[in-house]
Amino acid sequence: MDRQHRKRPHHVIKGKTENALLLLPFKAAYMLRPAGIQPLHGIQSRSASYRILYVLAKPVFPLLKLLFPHYVCTTEHVGRAMIRVAQNGFPKPILEASDINKA
Repeated sequence: MDRQHRKRPHHVIKGKTENALLLLPFKAAYMLRPAGIQPLHGIQSRSASYRILYVLAKPVFPLLKLLFPHYVCTTEHVGRAMIRVAQNGFPKPILEASDINKA
């Protein structure tokens, strides 16, 4: 990654990438935008800072899911949503966390 990309906010790069994918000549393209992801079954992030964050947040995740059910997904929800959307499509191309939990 070049220096210019590192200076841009993540959401700007993500938005440009999503728009570029939607313009490609695929039958359909879907973007998943999970907010908080609760890792399950021993899944760990490659990023050390995220691993530490998840260890600290683990006891709080049940409360976060209760208070913010539309923003918290599990790794199972994300995986199942990817498979279902690939098999059956989805009414809209961008799936937010609440859509991921429903898919």
